[in-house]
Amino acid sequence: MGTGIRGARLLVVAATHGNERNAAWLLEQWSRRPELLASADLPLELVIGNPAAYAENRRYLDRDLNRSFVPSLLADPARQEREIQRARELLAAHGPEGQAPCAVAVDLHSTTSAMGNSLVVYGRRPADLALAAGIQARIGLPVYLHEADAAQTGFLVERWPAGLVIEVGPVPQGLITARIARQSQLALEAACATLAAARDRSLRLPAGLTVHVHHGSLDLPREAAAEGPGQRPSATLHPQRQGRDWWPLAPGDPLFWSPDGGVQVFDPAAAAAVEARPDPGARWPVFINEAAYGEKGIALSLTHRERLVCEPAWGEALTALMAA
Repeated sequence: MGTGIRGARLLVVAATHGNERNAAWLLEQWSRRPELLASADLPLELVIGNPAAYAENRRYLDRDLNRSFVPSLLADPARQEREIQRARELLAAHGPEGQAPCAVAVDLHSTTSAMGNSLVVYGRRPADLALAAGIQARIGLPVYLHEADAAQTGFLVERWPAGLVIEVGPVPQGLITARIARQSQLALEAACATLAAARDRSLRLPAGLTVHVHHGSLDLPREAAAEGPGQRPSATLHPQRQGRDWWPLAPGDPLFWSPDGGVQVFDPAAAAAVEARPDPGARWPVFINEAAYGEKGIALSLTHRERLVCEPAWGEALTALMAA
C-alpha cells in the first residue's frame, strides 16, 4: 500500500466472529482499493478470520474462534473443530513462524453493547501497552485491560508478539452501518500511524495510559427452568444501566429489573465472589448486555479505572518489533 512500504507486517483480521460484518466489509473495500486506507505505508495482511462462519452470517460454527488460540488446544491432534483448524491455518500463514509472518495483529470487532470506539488489550505486554497508548493519545479511545480471567482465554492477538482488539458498538449482529464502519477505520488508521512511528524510531508516548482493568463478570439473575436444561433469566438489566458502558457503577445503584417492578441494586460484597480484584469503590461496567455473551453467562463485565505511567520499555519493545 503506497510506494514506501517497509517494516514488519501488520496482520489485520476481520470477521473473527462471522456475524460481525462491518470490518469485513471494509476489508473487502481496502483489498480492492488500498488507497482507501491510510496505512502509513505499512505492509498489511488483510484476512477474514472465520470465512466459513462469515459466509453463513454466524458467530462461529463449532466453537468461538476468539477462544480457540489456546496452545494446548492447537497442539492436540484430537481437536478437529473447524475453528481450531482455522486458528492453526492463521498461525501457519501469518504467525511469527508462518509463511508470511506478522509482528503485530489487530483484530477488528463490533459489539451490540454501547462501547463506542474502544480498545481491548489482553495482559500487560509492553508492546501492546505502547500500541494502546499511541492510539489513545491520537484519538482518545478507552482501553479495556482484560486479564486474570481463567474462564476467558485463547484470544487471537495473544498468539502474535503484539496486538490488540478494536471494538466498536453498538450495532446489531449482521448489520453494516456507516458509523460503525467509519469508527473502525479511524481506529485502525491510528494503529497504523502508531506502528509506523515505532518503525521509524520516532514513537513518542504520552505520560500515561488510562485503562479499565478487568475485575470479573456478572450474569443476570436466574431461576430454574420449568422444563428443559438450563436456567432462565428472572430479571434483565435495569434501564438506568442499559447502554451506560464506561459509566461508574456505585454501591446501591440500580442494576437489574424484574417484570414485577422489582429492582436489584449493585452489591459490591456479592460481586466480590466473582472478581479477581475485589475493590470497595466504584466499578465501570463494559460489554453491558452484549448479545453474544449470554451463552457465556455474562451480562456485563466489571472494571476499575487505573492510570498507568508509560514506561520507556513499552516504546522500545514496539520499536524492536516494527523496526526489525
